Amino acid sequence: MMAGGQLRSALVWATLLFAGNALSNPGTLRAAEPASPPSRLDPLLDRTATVVEQSLQQLSDVACKEAVLQTKFGKNGKVEYEVHSLFDYLVLFQSSSGEPIMVESRLAKEGPTKPKNISLLLTNGFSTLLLIFHPYYAGGFQFTDLGEETAAGRDTVKVHFQHVKGLRSTTALMVSGREYPLDLQGTALIDKASGTILKISAALETSMDDVGLRSLQSEVEYAPVNFPGVPDAYWLPTTATIDVESLHQHWRNLHQFTDYHRFETSVKEKIGTTP
Repeated sequence: MMAGGQLRSALVWATLLFAGNALSNPGTLRAAEPASPPSRLDPLLDRTATVVEQSLQQLSDVACKEAVLQTKFGKNGKVEYEVHSLFDYLVLFQSSSGEPIMVESRLAKEGPTKPKNISLLLTNGFSTLLLIFHPYYAGGFQFTDLGEETAAGRDTVKVHFQHVKGLRSTTALMVSGREYPLDLQGTALIDKASGTILKISAALETSMDDVGLRSLQSEVEYAPVNFPGVPDAYWLPTTATIDVESLHQHWRNLHQFTDYHRFETSVKEKIGTTP
């Protein structure tokens, strides 16, 4: 989200923007035409859709620390102002008729006591950029196989995605209370065997100068996190970087997610603690 100064608009994750124009079968992931061989891309997208649904549930089971660095650049490209903040962070997901509904919670732990009157970028929900591959939204995107590459010691497939105008979008620009859907395109590095997303990058297909948005670029990285008593690692967001330029201003936010813990573990620890 962007707030303050002359530009009062917000980047928010929307749960539903175009229900009336949605695909008749929004749960079907489809490759771009001409499609890659079904033996390669389509089964990978099916595995990824399943993993994304599992990942959202896992994200709802944990809490973490979120460190946010908000940067505003001057006209010369140099840093004009920076703000460091720290939050207790959690995300809760619910499902309504297949639609994933996200609720973020942030409890401020550290931050500026007297913020200056400078417009800053406020970004929410980008840790869940992988919603693009969720069955509810994936039907609004076209996917293309860009080949294999090795990342973090894993064999991955680089998949390009592009939003189809008029269909469901995961993101919107909010200006004066009105939502404008964002047409995103980008790439994701997906583990070839499991369908797990390691990194996803997204940007606007074209600028939206009519509403003041010139460019938006985002990148989210995920990594395995192990918990005591849990046999399989959770793949959770570790960093999210969002860079936004309006007609006259430029911001960049860096979110870092650390110190993950499961709710069940916390409850057991509190119960077992002697007052």
